Amino acid sequence: MELNKFGELKKRIARFCDDRDWSQFHDPKNLAISMSLEASEVLELFQWTLDNKINPKKTGEIAGELADVFYWLVMLSNHYDLDLVEALNKKMDENEEKYPVEKAKGKSDKYTEL
Repeated sequence: MELNKFGELKKRIARFCDDRDWSQFHDPKNLAISMSLEASEVLELFQWTLDNKINPKKTGEIAGELADVFYWLVMLSNHYDLDLVEALNKKMDENEEKYPVEKAKGKSDKYTEL
């Protein structure tokens, strides 16, 4: 996602909430709970599947559920004035150190076990 598009999206989300005077309900605990609940709805799409594939009747729902998770992630990061792009880049740098290709390729072990 382009940075300017992400910035526009953050503003749109903030405006949506401000227009409805919902910030009074958006403390960190409630934001985290909402994000977790929406992530559970993603899991629900896989519930009772035998082949780890989403039920074809529910395939169209995945985009909306992932968008809900993303919405609450952005809301929580906005609350703490975090730059998600910067945070993810930092985390990727750390992961690249923990999981060097020559040790981790093709393995699912935790970095402490490599």
